Amino acid sequence: MDRRSFVRLMAAVPFAPSLKGAPGDPATAGALPKLDVVTKYAPARVPGMPGPYPGRVIAVKSEKSVDVETSAANDEVVREMMARGMCALTGKKTALEAWKQFVVPADIVGIKVNCGGHPWCVSAYEIVAEIVRQLGAAGVPPTQVYVYERFQNQLDEVNYAPHLPEGVTIVAAETANRRADNRGYDPATYVEADLFGEEDTRSNMMKLVSQKLTKVINVPNMKDHGATGATGCLKNIAYGSFSNVARTHYRGKSHTYSFVGTLASVEPLRSRTVLQIMDGLRGVWHGGPFARTRKYVFYPKQILFGTDPVAIDRLLLDIIDDERKRHGAISIYDRSPQYLKVDDGRARDADPNVNIIIREPGHVEFAAGLGLGVADKARIKVQDIVV
Repeated sequence: MDRRSFVRLMAAVPFAPSLKGAPGDPATAGALPKLDVVTKYAPARVPGMPGPYPGRVIAVKSEKSVDVETSAANDEVVREMMARGMCALTGKKTALEAWKQFVVPADIVGIKVNCGGHPWCVSAYEIVAEIVRQLGAAGVPPTQVYVYERFQNQLDEVNYAPHLPEGVTIVAAETANRRADNRGYDPATYVEADLFGEEDTRSNMMKLVSQKLTKVINVPNMKDHGATGATGCLKNIAYGSFSNVARTHYRGKSHTYSFVGTLASVEPLRSRTVLQIMDGLRGVWHGGPFARTRKYVFYPKQILFGTDPVAIDRLLLDIIDDERKRHGAISIYDRSPQYLKVDDGRARDADPNVNIIIREPGHVEFAAGLGLGVADKARIKVQDIVV
């Protein structure tokens, strides 16, 4: 058996922890679809996820970070939050020393932003600009930095260019979410899965990730999500780096429980994603991943740092669920049919007690079972810093 066939065989049946009994999990193991991973890439000796700090999260908070009246971030405060967070994560005395733990001058670095929450909740200009600035200080020039997202129309709306130095490439895999242009995806690196009898059963990794980048920095937001319960590190890096992923939810049912973590575990994405910086300056507690109005926007005023996407996302589930409870909304773990209005986006947007899909927050625990990080809160160590 050659290595390619072996990788396909081993990936076809991912290990899944606690398939019964945990809130948000499918009722039985038989509910999980067969997922067939195809990749020629071998894992790094220490894969970027969960990286050198499994189960460790630095939470840097500042009441001064965002003006809730205007929703504007304070650039100076954000820069201090970034420096404090990186130093605490690595144990280094300066931000420069901290960043040098993750990159070297020869690296080609991708910054995976999230633009789906435009205009109210996207990867903050201030955070992305500070990452680019620190990469430059560590010897990685702007010409070796790529800010990326799946859809060009979303990047155009957010428009990072005026906030970044000349030379940074801002790039997407396709023009819009229409599945009409696959030139930006790698035909040899994909996950095969027939989920609902769809015609196109492959989700391919972006060529940028598989063929060009040597390191990836993930910059998700704190957002509610109608299919996964919350969308954070795992979903941003997985669904934001592969094609044809919206097919995982259909007529009220979602296969995100196993699909999100499986995509994130595919090499070389898993090994090259070395740093998670969750932008929690602003958040969305309902109606996510979008934020077309301020109705469901809230302000956590924090940034989370780590190398373990599972640990950060486990904290995110509580942040979103707690905010929903503050507003009297149903839990992200609620699977009751009485709150389900299939595909009725208008009803969902009007009422936080409406789901359009049965949510799968258990995708975080599933990802832990794939070795991507720590989901057990008793084993997650959080260091709080106030700026």
